[in-house]
Amino acid sequence: MKKGQLGFLAGTHMVNDLYQGAIPAMLPFLMAQRHYSYAAVSGLAFAASGISSLFQPVFGALSDQKPRPWLVPTGFTAAALGVMAAGLSGTYLVTWLCVALAGIGIAAYHPPATSQARAAGGSSQKAMSVFSVGGTIGGALAPTLVTLVIGGVGFSGSYLLAVPALVMAVLWVLKGPWMRWRGHTPAAPLVTGAAAKAGGGAAGRADDWRSFARLVGVIVGWSIPYVTVTSMVSLHAERDLGQSTAAGAAVLSTYTAAGAIGVLLGGWLGDRRGRMTSVRTGYLVALPALLGIAWAPAYPVLVVSAGVFGVAMFLPFAAQVTLAQDYLPNRPGTASGLTLGLAMAAGGLCSPLFGWLADARGLPAVFYVLVAVFLVPVVLALRLPDRTPTAPEAHPAPEAEAVSAPKG
Repeated sequence: MKKGQLGFLAGTHMVNDLYQGAIPAMLPFLMAQRHYSYAAVSGLAFAASGISSLFQPVFGALSDQKPRPWLVPTGFTAAALGVMAAGLSGTYLVTWLCVALAGIGIAAYHPPATSQARAAGGSSQKAMSVFSVGGTIGGALAPTLVTLVIGGVGFSGSYLLAVPALVMAVLWVLKGPWMRWRGHTPAAPLVTGAAAKAGGGAAGRADDWRSFARLVGVIVGWSIPYVTVTSMVSLHAERDLGQSTAAGAAVLSTYTAAGAIGVLLGGWLGDRRGRMTSVRTGYLVALPALLGIAWAPAYPVLVVSAGVFGVAMFLPFAAQVTLAQDYLPNRPGTASGLTLGLAMAAGGLCSPLFGWLADARGLPAVFYVLVAVFLVPVVLALRLPDRTPTAPEAHPAPEAEAVSAPKG
């Protein structure tokens, strides 16, 4: 395991997902200060998650073609600019476009960074969980940062939200040469063309699209409650349980911080008991926790339920990423882009529907519907097949290969 490279990538993941978490954290302030409806803020959630997820497979395919390490800093910088501009904008349309820009930046970051993290960590679930927890910590810090900046200064101080990305961009310039390797490939020699076809692909393994499609179905069902709870749990605390904006931000922070614990626990559990244990345990525990969020008669119950739900939802996270790459061993960037991107689009695409339902029936009705929806991925997750984890190697950049490659 290349700990220095993995730790640096985890830092970039923290910064990138800080902006992913900043958007839902801004929604209560947008409702209070700009008087947006549930449907309007759900439209912003779609711009952030839905559009981001639709672009992510494209960046995944680009990452499979050749190394594009520049997508990592470009991604989190664009995310920062989008969030900052959304806070400074004056109209809903401009705000929506700025949030969409942030979502595209987030999409550009994930596939190349995830492939590089797999290369640095090999087949270890713990290694992937370390990279993943960087993003979860960033998401957990987002509500506090947004509350301090927008709650203290107002939207006019939104430029302060771009500081973490600026710092990380400087570090990338200083440490960027670390990251210029090929990324995740399943076997040491790079085989292409007729030789690859004759050998059956990476390490002689064919892509298992059927199992991958089932995993995508699981993640689609995962993303709908994840995105909806992320965007509405703080509003639930404020509107239905009579809590303050700070209390709403606190329950969102609890939810996202619990996710960080879940990611690390899932990696530890996966290395010791097998990654399918992480997947199945997570889904079985998340279902009653989501029911607790829907039922919560008081704020403490909501906080505890959100915390348990956050841990359970992220127990399978690292396992799902590596499982996707092992289902498609010849297309790791595509696997990352589709599982982290297109499958996640379902959550963003459904956000407006749940926003309209919240306007018509209230937030508790939304959470009860989510419980019914979540039954589908729970059942599918219990039937996912495992695969022997690959042990990817990091390879030199194409320029270096060109020098050392034998002639003839």
